[in-house]
Amino acid sequence: MTADELRSKYIEFFKTKGHAQIQGKSLIPENDPTVLFTTAGMHPLVPYLLGQEHPAGKRLVDFQKCIRTGDIDAVGDPSHLTFFEMLGNWSLGDYFKEGAIKMSFEFLTSQEWLGIPAEKLGVTVFAGDENACRDEESAEVWKSLGIKPERIAYRPKEDNWWGPAGTTGPCGPDSEMFYDFGKEPCGPGCGPGCSCGKWLEIWNDVFMQYNKTAPGADGSPGTYEPLARKCVDTGMGIERTVTILTGKKSVYDTEIFAGIREAVEKAAGYTYGTDGEKDKSVRIVCDHARSATFILGDPKAVSPSNVGAGYVLRRLIRRAVRHGRKLGIPDQQQVLPPVARVVVDQFRGPYPELGENQHFIIEELTKEENKFQETLTKGVHEFEKLLPNLLKDPRKIMSGRLAFKLYDTYGFPIELTGELAREKDMTVNRDEFDEAFKKHQELSRTQGGAGFKGGLVDHGEIATRYHTATHLLHKALRIVLGDHAAQKGSNITAERMRFDFSHNAPMTAEEIQRVLDIVNEQIKRNLPVSMEVMSLDEAKAGGAIALFGEKYESQVKVYTIGDFSKEVCGGPHVEHTGDLGTFKIQKEQSSSAGVRRIRAVLE
Repeated sequence: MTADELRSKYIEFFKTKGHAQIQGKSLIPENDPTVLFTTAGMHPLVPYLLGQEHPAGKRLVDFQKCIRTGDIDAVGDPSHLTFFEMLGNWSLGDYFKEGAIKMSFEFLTSQEWLGIPAEKLGVTVFAGDENACRDEESAEVWKSLGIKPERIAYRPKEDNWWGPAGTTGPCGPDSEMFYDFGKEPCGPGCGPGCSCGKWLEIWNDVFMQYNKTAPGADGSPGTYEPLARKCVDTGMGIERTVTILTGKKSVYDTEIFAGIREAVEKAAGYTYGTDGEKDKSVRIVCDHARSATFILGDPKAVSPSNVGAGYVLRRLIRRAVRHGRKLGIPDQQQVLPPVARVVVDQFRGPYPELGENQHFIIEELTKEENKFQETLTKGVHEFEKLLPNLLKDPRKIMSGRLAFKLYDTYGFPIELTGELAREKDMTVNRDEFDEAFKKHQELSRTQGGAGFKGGLVDHGEIATRYHTATHLLHKALRIVLGDHAAQKGSNITAERMRFDFSHNAPMTAEEIQRVLDIVNEQIKRNLPVSMEVMSLDEAKAGGAIALFGEKYESQVKVYTIGDFSKEVCGGPHVEHTGDLGTFKIQKEQSSSAGVRRIRAVLE
């Protein structure tokens, strides 16, 4: 079964079960300071899982592009990916455990759908603890479907529990489905969920059953209270499932990567499967090229930079280029653009934005490769000059001071220094590097991995105020600069808001002041903020702005701010603009070609 066939079958199956298909969202989360990328299929659905009504109803299904780079250094083995596609279905206060499990089992095992033999499946359920009971309800449903008790493993909260998003809120147990590869058990305790290689997770049903309350003033812990409105969130990875269905040993052996891998082999003059180390480099180039193409092809695309999502993109591109050189691709030959063209052609069907943004993708990859080639040549040369003295150290530790010198003087990324060191059985003193680094520059939180622990949209009071302010800023920019000043992205933290928009020149001081005056005037007017659900055509006919060229559902939410602003948006928003405070612009600068960036605060 191909990825396209699996994607279509999944959507078709859940439509027969009364689910409305919704559109997957951008890879760049809007107004979520906790993550740099959309990390799971449920990420864009969090507001609705937490209680908002979805315009499409209570049963939903979609496919979503995702990026996870917390274990980027592991990419290169047969299974790890940074970009992946997630299939998902949701119940927003409709069916619960029995309904979700039965649908999951039917899709997996029915000959009409995936046809996986039931005897090849195993499942895990929550084992229970002092706060929440053992999930016998899910276990009994699985038994009623024919799953033998010995293939049902009870796992603790760290394995089979979701949430809450913060310290309080909805949370609950999950039930994960595993495919048995038929290997001998690793020991007496081997069962579904064991990491020995016998079992591979293919699907996860999350049951939002409880509300975690805040700790008491007396120091007592919060409690887990049953939710009146219970929800289900599920997820199935396309790449992993296709690997199982086609009997392959690796995701890189499937048709998903066949054309991409062939492009890498052709550029390198190398045949995959003949050398273990070179095979690893092929997999790295394949994965990173695909990931970079999707990031650059996203409607909210970022460009390579030294901070945030742009830093991750730069790291992916540069790591891929280095491994392309290790494969023998000549210095004067581009590594990623030819591979990116294959990715665009392969995925433009389900993701048409790739075709629409192909020129930008190739242009940015070419520029970044050219820039990195000089950095790479100098950095590797300097590392090799240091090597004789480094190898004299019996501890095989490279000082962070030297690693920082490579970064500061030559722009050589610490990750690549680490890779070069590991190839010589050495390590880098990262604590020393980080200490030196902090004295010179604040870099992306991704340096410590904090941006990839998996966060959820912040719907607190501060984020809500800033989110509403982006609407006022957007409209004010269009008034001052013209309708071409369209929003290209935004990011909100507890300290500030960042807003990117289309404009080809720096704003003048007079233009900035006019925008400030307009926004603060609307705040002083204390305009009401209202929401209506309607079709996208009705929204546009009514003057609402729909952003980013995104694909929208048949029904959308339209937020109107008095007589000033009307936009298609998912929220959250304040009830009156007077709740925002004073709006101040801290900086207006270039973000990328044709895109300007404003940083602002509310006081």
